Amino acid sequence: MKTPQLATLALALGLAYSSAAHAQSNDELLKELRALRDRVTQLEDKLKAGAAAPPAPSQVQPGMTPQQLQDFNRIAVKTEALEDAQEAMGTRNLMISGYIEPTYIYNRAQNRAGFQFLNNTANDGYSYDNSYFGTAAIDFQKETDSGTRYRLTLVPHRSTDAVIGNGGIVNEASISVPLGDLSTRFIAGHIPDWSGYEMLPPTLNKLITHNLLFDFTLPTAYTGAGLEVTRGKWITKVMLANLNATKNAAGETAPVLAYRVDYSKGEFQGFGFAGVHGKAANLVGETKNSAIHLFEVDGYFIRGDWTVQGQLSYGRQDRAAISPDPNTGALRTAQWMGLSALAAYKVTPRLEAVARLDYLKNNKNGGGLLGFGADNRNGIGPGVAGFDPDGALIYNNTEKGANRSALSLGLSYLVDLSTTVKLEYRYDRANQPVFEFVKDSSFSKSNSLLGASVVVTF
Repeated sequence: MKTPQLATLALALGLAYSSAAHAQSNDELLKELRALRDRVTQLEDKLKAGAAAPPAPSQVQPGMTPQQLQDFNRIAVKTEALEDAQEAMGTRNLMISGYIEPTYIYNRAQNRAGFQFLNNTANDGYSYDNSYFGTAAIDFQKETDSGTRYRLTLVPHRSTDAVIGNGGIVNEASISVPLGDLSTRFIAGHIPDWSGYEMLPPTLNKLITHNLLFDFTLPTAYTGAGLEVTRGKWITKVMLANLNATKNAAGETAPVLAYRVDYSKGEFQGFGFAGVHGKAANLVGETKNSAIHLFEVDGYFIRGDWTVQGQLSYGRQDRAAISPDPNTGALRTAQWMGLSALAAYKVTPRLEAVARLDYLKNNKNGGGLLGFGADNRNGIGPGVAGFDPDGALIYNNTEKGANRSALSLGLSYLVDLSTTVKLEYRYDRANQPVFEFVKDSSFSKSNSLLGASVVVTF
């Protein structure tokens, strides 16, 4: 409202009171006109002040209705309260995930078919038809504001701690502390092995079973401390640790040096290598740790519907061969070499076909692998001709261990973002009869396995 308009309003009001002026005295009428003039002056002053000063913050409308603004303020208050509660309870930046994988396995040689789920490693051991599938896991990860990371993964009966013989449920218990910057970290704890292209959890494994190199030539876990360094496309991890042991036995003082280096060439491909050097438990007639040297290189190519992965491995361990020297009886060196290749193709966005081929050369000194001696279930060791009258095995040639191969064909179907169904047929073969058929105690050079599983994650 402008000043001329206010003057007009005053004149109109004055005319409206003209009839009453006759009944009033001149003094009373003059007082009323002065009061009206003062009121008009006050209104003019307020209008001028409002035009010169910016509106108060409470009067600013952020493009919302009053109800929307009220709801927004309520949400802001609740969010701040939740953040305060998370900070007080220690759940800020805490991520909880997990998976469950009921599995069905048919093993022809073992004359066994049925579901496998949460079966105890202490009762059945570790084998290619009974590795890390058929499990349930829960994973806790937390990162502090300073960048320190904590991780605890629990897997009943099938954890890495159970596989190495402790019987615990801890699969991983690790810390990662930044040293100066987030790309240089101190790492320590109980950490699953990082070698090869295949991962331990079924959520990251395209087939149900694992390849021969994963099962028989790679470590299970490290317990120790080291560094993780990220520089551009390179990631390097190195530790001084116990190999497959959370505590060294009396008289054992030497750790192993374990390392892993990864290079990501681009969005679709990369390679890595890993090694272990030092002393580790010898499970073939030896009570003391013996020298061990492991090295592997692996790579991947993932683009569009195709996934291609591969791995080459070499390993040896002193005094760990299955067959001792025939003349002196002294324990000899176990040595092995192997390769594994996997190819997968997405037939549809949900359905993926997978093929994997493995080969493991293990014939020196009767054979012998990392933590495995003669094993008629897994097909390790010299070929068997039968049993003598006392029930002891008769070997064809104790100097020659069996070379192993395996072909796996599978399908993977993504039901939804958290559910995957897997089917697998696996054909294992050796160049000597090393697979025992328990139904009639005969031995064969080959065996077949069928598997099916459902992996549900959260």
